Amino acid sequence: MSSSKPPLLANATRDLAAFAASIRYEDLPAEVVQRIKTSALDSIACCLYGATLPWTRKVGEMVEDEGAAPVASIMGTGRRTSVANAVLVNATAGHAFELDDIHKESILHPGSIALPIAAAYAERDGGWSGRDLIAAMATGYEVGIRVGNAATMGLFFRGFHPQGSSGVFVGAACAGKSLGLDAGRMQHALGIVGSQAGGLMAAQEGAMVKRFHAGRAAQSGVYSAQLAARDFTGITDVLEASYGGYLAAYSDSPNAARLTDGLGSDWETAKVGYKPHASVTSIHSALDALAHIMRENRLAPDDIESVDVGVSEMTFVHCAWDYKAQGVTAAQMNLYYGLAVIAHDGVAFVSQYREDRLADPRLLDFIRRIHARSDADINAMGPAFRHAATVAVRTRDGRTLSKQILNRRGSPENPLRPEDVEYKFRNVVASCLAPRDIDQAVRMCDTLETMDDVGPLLALLAQPGRAA
Repeated sequence: MSSSKPPLLANATRDLAAFAASIRYEDLPAEVVQRIKTSALDSIACCLYGATLPWTRKVGEMVEDEGAAPVASIMGTGRRTSVANAVLVNATAGHAFELDDIHKESILHPGSIALPIAAAYAERDGGWSGRDLIAAMATGYEVGIRVGNAATMGLFFRGFHPQGSSGVFVGAACAGKSLGLDAGRMQHALGIVGSQAGGLMAAQEGAMVKRFHAGRAAQSGVYSAQLAARDFTGITDVLEASYGGYLAAYSDSPNAARLTDGLGSDWETAKVGYKPHASVTSIHSALDALAHIMRENRLAPDDIESVDVGVSEMTFVHCAWDYKAQGVTAAQMNLYYGLAVIAHDGVAFVSQYREDRLADPRLLDFIRRIHARSDADINAMGPAFRHAATVAVRTRDGRTLSKQILNRRGSPENPLRPEDVEYKFRNVVASCLAPRDIDQAVRMCDTLETMDDVGPLLALLAQPGRAA
């Protein structure tokens, strides 16, 4: 049946694999190098803080029970395991607290997958330079993001979590580059990993398994590349096959042209952004709009009678479900809870998502005053504005105050400054690293392309954290 229909885009998997295998550090535009360096710093923070959380520790305990060959570190613990098991834990940690980087169109957080893979191979093999690390990460980013772009929001609306589905291609491309796969074996690595894609969006409403999606995507990428290196074969047209191919099976509205549009000249990696809030990216514009209104008008929560929030259809489906205190994951994915903590604390960061805040009566009272809706005007702007929000506040003294944000803070269109990302890093890892180590990590990531040996950076990440 697969051969009776034309492919969605002829030779797309072959061409993407050939591109991935050919990438060299010297070919990367300066903006891509800078973005990967910033993402490395951001991803390290996510992994180290995530290693302290109970869901990551459970995965780590399972891995340690297996007793695999100790060649790669479980970050922040001082313990080692196999490459595949290390990335399972470390990528789970990277996605463990909704802090990881984000590419809007693909709906992917590539850093929490690529950084753990490149770091694990660099530690196992030794002799890696900073340029090697950057090239491996950029390969994973560019390939995985392009697959996510081609899958479109149609994948999400079918109930798949892009991190666990399209994310496997980040993993396979990064691992394949780390192993030096040629174009043919890279094509088989992609063809193997496509069959490992998974991740269900229902996990957002309270399940630890959402964090695990990134871990499994990374581990599947490692296994797929290592099998391809042994000449194990995969689906050579895995992306474009019209029956049973990744795009045809996972998305009801694929856009296969996005796999190779501008390949090698228009780098999707350069469009990755960062999170100022410890919550799902889709609600950040709404959070900032409410914060702006309250700050500019010196409002307290009790001054507000009601809040009306207009968001895209995707954000509405993704985040505007009735809030219940179901756990940290659910709170971080929920629009109403995020707005409530902004109203009371002015921020939505690590401490706002502690277990003891999730059923705070003051927050639940504020949530009852919020009305969210799918905004026709925002939807008409198209997918590029799916993070946009319009917030209108009605005060108890009769005023109506509104604010619209079309591009969220931290997006490429409204970027965080490098010092903002560094500020975030220092705050996230304050409980994990000593001040001197924090300074060293910042310095090494800032000069990553000049490091002849990334061993000192890897050793810093491997050492037991203060919270371990």
